[in-house]
Amino acid sequence: MTLEPVHIKEIHEIVDRIDKCFKKDENDNDDNEKVKNIFERLRKLEYNDKVVLRSIGSVRRGKASIERLLHSEDPYPVSYSCDSGSTTAKTFDNGLYIDFCHCAIACTPTDLDVHSKRTIVAAAYTLSDKVYLNTSNNWESFDNGCGRKKIIRVQPGLLNKKVTDILHDIALYLSESEHILWMLDSIGNDDFFIMDGPIYPKRIMYWMVVNSEDVDISIDPSSRKIIQNYIDIMDHHIENMKPLVGFVKNPEDMQIMLALRKQEPELDLPWLVDAQFFKNALSLERTGLKKREADKYITYTNWFVQPNQFYEKMLKSTSPLVAEMTSSKFDAEDYALSFFMAYVPKLNTIFKIESPYGLVKNEELRNRMTRKVLYDLALNGIPKTLSKADSIAKIPVPERKNIIDRFRNSKIDTNYNSIRWDEKDER
Repeated sequence: MTLEPVHIKEIHEIVDRIDKCFKKDENDNDDNEKVKNIFERLRKLEYNDKVVLRSIGSVRRGKASIERLLHSEDPYPVSYSCDSGSTTAKTFDNGLYIDFCHCAIACTPTDLDVHSKRTIVAAAYTLSDKVYLNTSNNWESFDNGCGRKKIIRVQPGLLNKKVTDILHDIALYLSESEHILWMLDSIGNDDFFIMDGPIYPKRIMYWMVVNSEDVDISIDPSSRKIIQNYIDIMDHHIENMKPLVGFVKNPEDMQIMLALRKQEPELDLPWLVDAQFFKNALSLERTGLKKREADKYITYTNWFVQPNQFYEKMLKSTSPLVAEMTSSKFDAEDYALSFFMAYVPKLNTIFKIESPYGLVKNEELRNRMTRKVLYDLALNGIPKTLSKADSIAKIPVPERKNIIDRFRNSKIDTNYNSIRWDEKDER
């Protein structure tokens, strides 16, 4: 049995009742004033005498004509992007957890030598000390040196919860960071490099500093290696002033809204996620522009830097140096997360573009990287090179199934949801 017209009618009635609660009077400018006031607070946002966020330059909202961008010159004609495909972490009924990640870098214009290079990491975990896993001490080469592979194991007892999430992150970030370091010399100093997602492995960083009996990866060699890898990547780019950004397609950070609530508990904030606020702040329709006209622009903020960040109830450095177990070449502030937000009205989508402060504090480089991102957004919706990397690195569902089916002595741990939501549904 499915929903009948009578059920749909009642659900529609519920929708209308809720929706009417958010209807605004045409003359009501409360929300616009609220957005404006909060935006001004972002000049310097503090909590417990620590700076959570501060603007680089003046706090401002800009708009760029898509037509003018399309007729302008590409600020960086050569660009590279890194991405990983994954089987997603799988569980077997003998207690084995495993995830495969396959990383590639794409280039525009296309460079087949770059595209052919691949890095594969298999991350495994089992609670049993008696189980021997044939891991790799060093990289194992294949495809005439175009590919590298490695099997790693997370020490038994370090993961008691969130096993699939953490194991996936370790496989993903180890494969990506190692592949980037392997390919760094192929990327010129005046080429543009885009990471798919944040510039730092935030969840790995989080569990490095949070004391927990459920997740204790602070002593895991692979996790520590990941943190050092990202420092090395940033060191290389800062030292050579090579442009690097992380393109976050689905920003989920709550740092700004959380800090505002902690700073002023009486402040009425309807937004939970920072991106919701920025989308409202960058909406041209809120200024009275019709949607057809608004769709002709891309709106964006100035750059901000986050020298500190909330970890649960703590306020810690956003730098990977937070782990205090790594070596670096520059001041801690140079590794701090910096970002600007870009909103594409035509897609009703907001993106977060990240970079280390050591790069964006250079005004010329900062402005050029901003123009490049806006240019790519106008041209393709998201950077073309990023889409290329996704296409190259992706492990399609049939291949994922084929990989897992190769396990003869380990049987996949199936539950009812596995049957109900088959992987082909991409749920």
